[in-house]
Amino acid sequence: MQPVADCYKKVSKDCFKFIKSQETSKEKFKNKEKMIKSFLIPISFWISNRAKKSKPYLIGLAGGQGTGKTTISSILKIILTKYFKLNVFKISIDDLYKTRKDRIELSKTTHPLLKTRGVPGTHDLNFMFNLLKKTKSKRFNKYRIPKFNKAIDDRQKKKSWYLVKRVPDVIIFEGWCVGARAEKQTTLKKSINSLERQEDKNLKWRKFVNYQLEKKYKKLFSKLDCLLFLKAGNFKLLQTWRLKQEALLKLNSKNKANSKVMDKNEVLKFMQTYQRVTQNMFKFAPKYSSIVLNLNRNHQIKSIKYNK
Repeated sequence: MQPVADCYKKVSKDCFKFIKSQETSKEKFKNKEKMIKSFLIPISFWISNRAKKSKPYLIGLAGGQGTGKTTISSILKIILTKYFKLNVFKISIDDLYKTRKDRIELSKTTHPLLKTRGVPGTHDLNFMFNLLKKTKSKRFNKYRIPKFNKAIDDRQKKKSWYLVKRVPDVIIFEGWCVGARAEKQTTLKKSINSLERQEDKNLKWRKFVNYQLEKKYKKLFSKLDCLLFLKAGNFKLLQTWRLKQEALLKLNSKNKANSKVMDKNEVLKFMQTYQRVTQNMFKFAPKYSSIVLNLNRNHQIKSIKYNK
């Protein structure tokens, strides 16, 4: 039996079970067999050939809001764990958001827009730096990393945090701005949407975000062993997908106290805070990513390009 076919036979049941858990009565995954067989299993072989058990292989998986990062990273984890017998730890940069209290403080001391989670500067990257540092130790101890709950716009209680019990063979670090690079100061000057024009007239917010990318985020992203980039057609498509995501969040958070689920206008304004970095990644990330996964309008992988 061919390796891909053999792998598919052993992992498909678990992959389909996960996909089913992500579906709703109105939103069903299409062409899931092709996604797994033609794209995600070959990527898993590519990763397995590069992963060394001496240290964790750090994968960055990036893509705009709603591109399916969580689904794809979860399926990759299933394949790498079940077929290749690798110990995989998966985390989203979203889980590293600063607490609501810390962001309120940041909004008072630096810029009001920093109360809104999302942009570089609203994460606590020290958790990732500490995890990577600890994996180098010969005596690795258990390590906890936060989980963030978007429905309440704050961290979950510590008892619900991720627990890394041993050094992973592979770490999948996914997020909308993972691998993003700072832009030139000259291009920062021109506002790209109404939020920037009205709420960042003096450029203080966008300069702060860009500075974060140039310093601490650059330092963390330089530790990535590879970067996978999910490329959508355009920003408007991301807005459509993100609205669907919020509708699902609303469905799962019904009647819950302290719910911070957004309506349509709030989502569109929220996405304006992401627009600059996202569009910059559209332009440049395909050039420096290890693998580019091109998505069609229906949220499906249509082609893959291996750069290195």
